[in-house]
Amino acid sequence: MWIFLGRGTYLFQNSRLSSMPINKELIEKRQEVKQNKPDFVRPESWRYVRLQTNWRKPKGIDHHQRKQKSRGRPGLVKVGYGGPRDAKGLHPSGFTDNLVYNITDLEKLDPKKDGVRLGHGVGTRKRKEIVLKAVENKFKIFNARVSVIANKS
Repeated sequence: MWIFLGRGTYLFQNSRLSSMPINKELIEKRQEVKQNKPDFVRPESWRYVRLQTNWRKPKGIDHHQRKQKSRGRPGLVKVGYGGPRDAKGLHPSGFTDNLVYNITDLEKLDPKKDGVRLGHGVGTRKRKEIVLKAVENKFKIFNARVSVIANKS
């Protein structure tokens, strides 16, 4: 069996496994909560071009936004804006995101609900072995980039 795992390929892209909705309600609930969340921008970033819009917490002792004294300022990042607790750690596909460094890590997972993300320190040889085993067991693989053709014989 030849598996072509070129750079940037995504396994199970056209398979039936990827289109199955898993944890669909949790993902939809997370999207609903995200729609009601404000866009948190860096204070005074609309005033000065040199400031990026990515969030920085206001830390000054008299900062209006930190004190929440003025009405026109955007809100602060708080715990209450977080998503649902059940949807934490879920990949957008609905599978849980699990780091795998070897085949024994792979054997502990369930292919129906767990997705696989290969660790950064895993080399090409072991990566091929893990990918072959994951494909056999029909796991969802999030980063299966192997630049060489894998041969199972």
